[in-house]
Amino acid sequence: MLKNKKTIDDKVKNHIEHLFDGVGASQQLFDLKEELATNLKEKIADYRSKGMEDEQALQEAVISMGDLSGLVDDMRKLGRDKAKQAVYSTKTARISLAGIIAGVLLTLFGSFTVAMLYFINLSAEEAFGPGIFIVAGGALFTYSILTMETGKKYAMNKIRAASYALAVGSLLFGIFVAAVTGLTSDEIYVSIASSMLFVMAGVGLFLFLCLTGTDRLKTK
Repeated sequence: MLKNKKTIDDKVKNHIEHLFDGVGASQQLFDLKEELATNLKEKIADYRSKGMEDEQALQEAVISMGDLSGLVDDMRKLGRDKAKQAVYSTKTARISLAGIIAGVLLTLFGSFTVAMLYFINLSAEEAFGPGIFIVAGGALFTYSILTMETGKKYAMNKIRAASYALAVGSLLFGIFVAAVTGLTSDEIYVSIASSMLFVMAGVGLFLFLCLTGTDRLKTK
């Protein structure tokens, strides 16, 4: 089954690469290829659920996408327009940078506030409540750093990056819940039980994303 899936994924990738053969590389082109690949795989899965063989499902999915020559021409023009690429990259880089800074600041704010409240001997609920800022900061930092284009890698697809942020947020929230419930109940099993679902969901989603990732390296 895994081998079969890999074959379909390879065929989808080869089809899209052939479609945009000769088009100059850009972040916009990378994003478009990712979106088209996702749409094709969804359509293939839909046709396969109706009883079609893999090859026929792929052909029907390609036909259902319609004529993409207009998109190819647009990407070809964009590939030659270095000024537009620079403006797009600079704009998205600033947004990602702002998110990274905000994520770090939220994490620091949550950490310092928890430490401050803990050492003035407040209750566990009051002391660890601001720890939710650490959860939000970690998720925002993850999303922002993955959606930043670098000299060696293209930015990750926003939906995929958001899924990574959700996985990290779920893990951090599980730790947050474990700390709060453990300190308020003084029972380790309560802490484990309350955090187990969030940690398992976060780890499961993170592993799935890691094992189904695509190569974002820029080719020279």
